[in-house]
Amino acid sequence: MTHQNGSGPKQIGDALGQSLARLQVNIEARHRKRVEAEARPGETFEQAETRLRAEDAAREQEEAQAQAKARAAALAASAERERKEAAAKAAPSSVRKPPVGDAQMDFLVPGLYELGGRDNRSLMDVAVFRLSKSNKRAGEMIRYELPDGFVEVTAGHYGMASVWDYEIVLMMVSHLTEAMNRYRDGKGDKPGRTFKPHVSDILKFARRGDGSRQVEELEAALDRLKGTTVKNVRGYTETDGRKVREAGADGLISSYKVLSRTDTGRISEVEIEAPQWIYDRIVEEKQPDVLTVHPDYFLIDPGIGRFVYRLARRAAGKGAAKWSFQTIFERSGSTGTFKKFCQNLRKIIQRDDLPEYNLREEPGQSGPQLIMTHRDSLPALEG
Repeated sequence: MTHQNGSGPKQIGDALGQSLARLQVNIEARHRKRVEAEARPGETFEQAETRLRAEDAAREQEEAQAQAKARAAALAASAERERKEAAAKAAPSSVRKPPVGDAQMDFLVPGLYELGGRDNRSLMDVAVFRLSKSNKRAGEMIRYELPDGFVEVTAGHYGMASVWDYEIVLMMVSHLTEAMNRYRDGKGDKPGRTFKPHVSDILKFARRGDGSRQVEELEAALDRLKGTTVKNVRGYTETDGRKVREAGADGLISSYKVLSRTDTGRISEVEIEAPQWIYDRIVEEKQPDVLTVHPDYFLIDPGIGRFVYRLARRAAGKGAAKWSFQTIFERSGSTGTFKKFCQNLRKIIQRDDLPEYNLREEPGQSGPQLIMTHRDSLPALEG
């Protein structure tokens, strides 16, 4: 086969050979130019050429190793993501199923259990209770250092009140708040410190089944609430510049009375008196410092899950908040190690099934951070 050009026919093989020869000459010229340019003083051409080839080979090896390391890291990260996703799917939910009849309402007379759950905002970022179900912590004390003072929680003979016992306090706060709302609207009397819920109201409010065991445990929970003392010490400056230290202490409830039938052991009446400090904050203040909690809060099973929800409700509200693992550990009153606490906290993050809030972890200068974001705010934050 021939190729026709201005100087006459040529064999294609001859033209290709000439092109390759010119290319080889150009490559050799560039190579010689580079060797001469990078030769060190006193170095012959051959010495410089040998050194540059060795450096090129070493550089290529380093690049290959870096690429292999990057591929291995990517594969490891992918495997870790798959492992975490599988673990999250396999892990039991943080939220238990509601009891049978949970959605049923009394259409004639609204019960106390239908009150919206509310909590005292000032106590939502420290644990004034224990998070463990098994460790009663009788006689122990937890101290929380705060910027303007400290809070001490001291357990009595029967043990420290648990986060599950605290459901009764939530009901008490909710009752006082609703009663004060009616009073301010001119629809009812100003509430006193004592309220008398039926035991079934308490169990329904806390979204628990009306079983005999829960009824039997009610009196024990009231003992722990009565015996758990919260001491609050704060410092502040008055308008005239004087610095003041204010200290006060009271139980999570002030007193209680339970009437039960001796033939059946069933509780027929419960009377609970709110402590003065909770009563004053809700009834005497013009704008009570309380927050509504989601109904599914009462279905959260792990104690640490309940504490994280309360913290998110207090700190994030309808937006987002960031707290370090270390600070959450210190505010939780946990008796375990920080390492074990982080393991349990990461289980809650992996499940990510707490009501209202998405949870995720990110690194920080002071250690791992927990990001709590209200789900309704996610589109706005992402946009």
